[in-house]
Order: sequence, then C-alpha cells, then structure tokens
Amino acid sequence: MASSSDLTPPAGNAPDGPAGPAVPARRGRVRLRRAAVMAVPAAAVTAGLAILTAQGALGVQFAISGMPFTVTATELDGKGFAQFGGLDNMAEGSPNAGDTGGQVLVVTSVIKEATLTKLCQSVDLGGTNLLITAGGGDRKVSAVDLTTDSTELSGDAAFDNIEIGNDASTLDKAGPKGRGPIGVFSQQADTVRIEKLRQTNYATTAGVFKLPGLKMRFSDSGC
Repeated sequence: MASSSDLTPPAGNAPDGPAGPAVPARRGRVRLRRAAVMAVPAAAVTAGLAILTAQGALGVQFAISGMPFTVTATELDGKGFAQFGGLDNMAEGSPNAGDTGGQVLVVTSVIKEATLTKLCQSVDLGGTNLLITAGGGDRKVSAVDLTTDSTELSGDAAFDNIEIGNDASTLDKAGPKGRGPIGVFSQQADTVRIEKLRQTNYATTAGVFKLPGLKMRFSDSGC
C-alpha cells in the first residue's frame, strides 16, 4: 500500500514579515471549529472512512477543510481495489493552509465494495476530539464506491491478483470511480484485506455508507 507524509499545517503564531501577516494560532480557532462541527453533524457522520470521487488530478469534488482526521478499523475487506496519487485543495483563503499553498498531496484509494469492523474516526479540534464509532461484532460498516484520500496509511495488508505500475487512467477493477489521471503511477487488485487499519485522511465520499451502532461524541482522546 502506498502512503505519503502527513502534511498537517503547522500550528502556532509567527511574527509578521515581508510576505504578510502571520497565520493565526491553530488553538485560536477551536471555538469556531466546534461550532461548525455541531452545525453539520450529518457531514461528520458521513465521513466514517475517508472517501472521495477521483476527478482528474484532484482527489475530491469539493474544497477540503484542511483539518486531517484519523480513521481506524480492526479489519477492512474489499472487492475491487484501486490506488493512485492525487492533489486535494482547500478553499481559497483557508486559515488551515499554513505554508502548503492550500494543497495537500494524497494517496487516493478506491474500493468498489467494502466492509469494516469496529470503525473509529476522530477529528482533533484542539483540546478535544470529535469521536465517531460504528460496526462492532457481526454488525459491520459497509460502503459502496468507498474512496479515501490519505497522507498516511498502515496495517497488515493482503491482495488478490494485484497489478502494480498501471497508468491510473486505465484502471478497471474498482469501476469508473476507480480511475485516476493519465500518466500517474497506480496499482489495483481484485480484493484487498487490511487488518489493524490506520489512516490519516482529508476527505470522504461514498455511493452508499451504512454505519450500524453509530455513536458520536466528544472525547479527550482520539482513535
């Protein structure tokens, strides 16, 4: 499984310089972020496992917030797997851009049909975490056209009939949404199984996403 370094923007204040005023401290936006989270709980619930639809060289069809979130699962099983590089963009003027220029280099993973056991997602809001859990025991989380944009991915992985080094525009095992931009290195497989999954993600979409036993709460610790 390919991965890349977490590009989370640095926190803290810096003095004004020739390039302009300093970026505000991350903790200075804690209350605003909490208010945004409470205003759109449905959006947070839908972001169980980072998922996006690939569109050209961009990983998502929307501007990302620039706030990374952690996703873990004791086990992920998928049919129809594709993976390639992409670039996600924040909204213009986002306070989370830092020195990234508002862009995050990501690894996009697409799974046509996926199930996950003991899913956990957490977002660090600065002093507290929004924690989402679902899918324990026989009641697994399931998704169709599951796509994740990650800066870090780890676990114990196994693939069936894997192909490595494809042009991303020619991928066909994960369906139309599993195709990436032309000229980009990629890989695909008939099936994927990852135990002890852990991801750092920036965005998510899915055609269908079912989360049995869903619980959402604030917590001192994340996943």
